[in-house]
Amino acid sequence: MTNFSKNIPRLYLVKISKWFNMVMPIVVLFYQSNNMGMQEIFVLKAIYSIAIVGMEIPSGWMADVWGRKKTLVLGSILGSLGFLIYSFSYGFWAFVVAEVILGIGHSFVSGADSAMLYDSLKADKRTDKYVREEGRITSVGNFSEAIAGVVGGLLAAISLRTPFYFQFAVAAIAIPAALTMIEPKIHSTEHIHSVKKMVQNIRNTFVTNHNLRVAILLSSVTGTATLTFAWFVQPFFKAIDLPVELFGVFWTALNLTVGISTVFAYKVEEFLGRRWSILLVIALLSAGYVFSGISISYWGLGFLFLFYLVRGLATPIFKNYINQYTDSEVRATMLSVRNFIIRIAFAGIGPLLGWITDNISLNKAFLLAGIIYLVAAIAVTLPWLRIKKEEK
Repeated sequence: MTNFSKNIPRLYLVKISKWFNMVMPIVVLFYQSNNMGMQEIFVLKAIYSIAIVGMEIPSGWMADVWGRKKTLVLGSILGSLGFLIYSFSYGFWAFVVAEVILGIGHSFVSGADSAMLYDSLKADKRTDKYVREEGRITSVGNFSEAIAGVVGGLLAAISLRTPFYFQFAVAAIAIPAALTMIEPKIHSTEHIHSVKKMVQNIRNTFVTNHNLRVAILLSSVTGTATLTFAWFVQPFFKAIDLPVELFGVFWTALNLTVGISTVFAYKVEEFLGRRWSILLVIALLSAGYVFSGISISYWGLGFLFLFYLVRGLATPIFKNYINQYTDSEVRATMLSVRNFIIRIAFAGIGPLLGWITDNISLNKAFLLAGIIYLVAAIAVTLPWLRIKKEEK
């Protein structure tokens, strides 16, 4: 009998290859050393986001039709190729090619990895362990990101291009990890091998499958809030006059906080149950925004850590709700819908909050973001929150 749980250690390696990002601490300096201004840098990152959004749902559909393993292999190859191009390229247009390849590669892994995890556990009749395993894998990713920030800074002392050489090697780890996975058998009850069926499945999600719609929207709204908050962290550090040399230290500490809390996410959800888990996450994430905005000072750093602590709980718990209401043959597609909504929502709200930060104040941007999240999260989950007796 095949033990599909053997896929889990390989999923750890895929996560590490994505999150052990050594170029982030020095990437702006790297671009500037290649004669790029900040406007070009932002355009480059916009192109990356467009590449992700353009392929997010199609890649999820391909994972359902073509197989999670093949999709993960392709995404891993593209992720490595993008950094290889960066390693030997100079100038904006060469970097555009690398960013497009990295964005597409990210899309092929995103969604397919969580679908592979859930269906591997399902094949072994262990779906009750999903939140725990998703939490552990997410935790490893956050620990990797924290350590990579330090390593990348040290490698940059050699040259600003050196972290890219090492990043290519780390990204390539995902290729053999994906190649050696075992594809769980998906018992499909209907044909899904058409774009028409993909569109129909997505439409049905938001029209007929009430619980799945709520689960996707809740996870998407929360994912947008956590992604947005991450872009406020460095302006917050700057606003309180934190020494630049401590930016990396606190960035690492915040990511370690997420890594620790994700490990215990499944215990929190088991103890509180669905209704109170949702209320706790919504309340504390909103409070993290509001109190960070009110307390832009060294004392306010505590609210940043509160937000990151709760962020670690939210991701695996809310992803699990999506998996509970999704059939295996469309699981990766539905998870990709979640990621697609996050990217679109962030693209809409990010520039507005950025304008408020530049032209009004950082604390007003924090407060508005917190209010938007609170209202949106309660609105999408109101049907669940009204239920007095939880579904078992």
